[in-house]
Amino acid sequence: MRHIAIGTAAPVEANVHEHIARAMYYFSVHLLYASMVGSAAWMLTSIRDASATTKYWIWVVTVFNFIVPTGALVDKLWAPHLMWAAPLGAIGGPIWDITQGRTAVVLAAIWVAGASAMLLRLISRIRRERREAQALAGLGEQDVKSGFVAHGIAVSFDGKHPSPAVRGVLNPQILLPIGIDRVLSQREVNAVLLHEVAHARRHDNLIRLLYEGSLCALWFHPLIWLAGARMALYRELSCDESVIRRAHGQALVSALAKLAVPEQGLFLEATASSHLSHRLARLAAPPKAAHAAASLLLTSLFSAAIVAGVFGTIAHTACCFILKH
Repeated sequence: MRHIAIGTAAPVEANVHEHIARAMYYFSVHLLYASMVGSAAWMLTSIRDASATTKYWIWVVTVFNFIVPTGALVDKLWAPHLMWAAPLGAIGGPIWDITQGRTAVVLAAIWVAGASAMLLRLISRIRRERREAQALAGLGEQDVKSGFVAHGIAVSFDGKHPSPAVRGVLNPQILLPIGIDRVLSQREVNAVLLHEVAHARRHDNLIRLLYEGSLCALWFHPLIWLAGARMALYRELSCDESVIRRAHGQALVSALAKLAVPEQGLFLEATASSHLSHRLARLAAPPKAAHAAASLLLTSLFSAAIVAGVFGTIAHTACCFILKH
């Protein structure tokens, strides 16, 4: 670690300021390289022939790369072995200036306000879903039909949810609206079930919750919002791929077409409905043999981007930043 005199400031205040500035420096460098990885993810997932499942996991990893401070962790564990690391003065200097004036207080207040608003938004959604689950548990026999187990996932029928959905975070279960068998054929119902089973077995609700938690902290970063939108799209497309692999693609197309018509009395959830055109286009397209090769190439390139981003972060955080004096 390199230490530089801070001038005439009181020792205690200077020490506190240095710790705050150091933390902000780590955070800024981490966000810089995580943003580079996020930009790489955006460009790489534009490769059309790669599978939606590969693209979904790329965006999941991108989000976790934002919220895991790799540089700070490495600095705590292996800093003595990383003497080659050098501070990034272009960030260290401005951070030192910002954190010693009123600007730091204003920025902190803005961040707290935004984080609080996002947290209240998340809590509101969780409470709403919990109320729905409690209401479902209290429904009478006329509103609930006994369910079954599909591919290891519990399936229930209820009269309060007009669309197929997965509920629960740690123990997900599938909810199907009563009367879906009058709107869809048995093959179409099976296709819808395969799609929802893919969501449940992958614990997509848990991944979504973790993403929304990270959004509370990084609400100001546009790439986090982009990652959420891309994750939502490829989450649906990747589950559709699992249906296609089981030769139920055309059945899912007809099921989606029926569920998208309000007159049927059943409809898609907002997220699934907003990506309907992308899903129908993907389902209608003939299978491509290049998927495996394109997905392997995409995974390799993104892995290289992750390694480069982590190395770049460590190279500038496993050391002290430049302090002005």
